[in-house]
Amino acid sequence: MRFGQIRFDNKITAALFEGEQARPVPGYSMVELIRKAEAESVPLTALAAQMASRHSEPCVPMIPISPVEVWACGCTYQESPDFHGGQDERGVYAQVHTKARPVIFFKGTARVCVGPGQPVGIRFDSGFTAAEPGLAVVLGRNGKILGYTLGNDVSAWDIERENPLYLAQSKFYRGSCALGPVIVTPDELPELSGLEMSCTVLRNGQRHFFDSVPLARLARSEATLVEYLLRANPVPAGSVLMTGTGVKITEEAALAPGDTVVVRIPEIGELANPAAVVQ
Repeated sequence: MRFGQIRFDNKITAALFEGEQARPVPGYSMVELIRKAEAESVPLTALAAQMASRHSEPCVPMIPISPVEVWACGCTYQESPDFHGGQDERGVYAQVHTKARPVIFFKGTARVCVGPGQPVGIRFDSGFTAAEPGLAVVLGRNGKILGYTLGNDVSAWDIERENPLYLAQSKFYRGSCALGPVIVTPDELPELSGLEMSCTVLRNGQRHFFDSVPLARLARSEATLVEYLLRANPVPAGSVLMTGTGVKITEEAALAPGDTVVVRIPEIGELANPAAVVQ
């Protein structure tokens, strides 16, 4: 099943997606629908199918969930430990890659999130803001994995390179998280390791950057990442965990105003966002 949100009756409304059309669930956002399913101990898929309108209509996907919280992981792919940063960081990242505990950090709330077609942010005080595409996990109560969507953990790499303790400022700001286009339930994606994720940066209509990575190179499973997230940290239902990126963004691919970032996993869809400077 494919969930998401559309604009219906002038409100952001949960919906079931069927091809190019969707059936709205009137009166509920995605988070509200998740909370109702859990309060009534009903599977989300069953509740959504029961409550969705019988009539489908053409629609434009909006952000598939306005998350209560967003968390993100780093150094999760089988990559050289120093691919991410500058000389001063390499010792730090080398240690992370050799330890069992993953890097997990608070990315923000719905306030910093955008959906398909909305601008991702380039920090005004950054000279190297970059896309970080990744698989995102939508969580229910007790960390139950309700589905998967595409994410873009936009990051100001030069700020983090200046000092690893600046990580929060490099990660958490307006427009720093993109999600979409839909949420796909686990039954439709039983073999995540067989999926391929790509990232394209378009500039003036031309491909400026491209790279891809198989999810089989994700060194820590999504279940392991969720387990670590929940340690002494019971995140609320309707939260999202971004599983990290394996795409190597070069400094030449630093985002510029007017660029478009396209994250794609064919089995989930395509998340495209323009880039704009934020103050």
